[in-house]
Amino acid sequence: MTTYWLAQGVGVLAFLIGITTFLNRDERKFKIQLSLYSAVIGIHFFLMGAFPAGSSAMLNTVRTLITLRTRSLWVMTVFIVLTGGIGLAKFHHPMELLPVASTIVSTWALFRSKGLTMRCIIWCSTLCWVIHNFWLGSIGGTLIEGSFLVMNGLNIIRFWRMQRRGIDPFKVEKDLREERPSVR
Repeated sequence: MTTYWLAQGVGVLAFLIGITTFLNRDERKFKIQLSLYSAVIGIHFFLMGAFPAGSSAMLNTVRTLITLRTRSLWVMTVFIVLTGGIGLAKFHHPMELLPVASTIVSTWALFRSKGLTMRCIIWCSTLCWVIHNFWLGSIGGTLIEGSFLVMNGLNIIRFWRMQRRGIDPFKVEKDLREERPSVR
């Protein structure tokens, strides 16, 4: 019982870390904060005995940090293969496929898309995590992913409206890319 409450406490800590992630318009800060959240929620899932979710979250941590340096197709492929291989090796219930599939989709999004498109794909990925976390009984995981779903959804609408008015909500990110082109 102590492990259960420790796991739930770590999940709530992840909730506190991740709650402001999707407010970042700067892609670099967004990805760094998302990585920190992924590491903590990964520990939570391992403590809950959810190996596929824990391994997917830990791969998310490394993958998201690497996308700060490269958007290489072969690096993306390595992460997709690792996610599928590790996640599928230990799954026991079809519901455990949701975090694996979600991580594969978000990996593609982080390597191959940006701006509003990336956020929309991640929103769909988040929906898979919400369903999984609710099924698992993860209080912190359900709260944070549910919050991500709402916050990212509202920000997608806000950013879309800004674009319709001719305002580029990702200008900060584009200006930084022009100053320091990313490694390909």
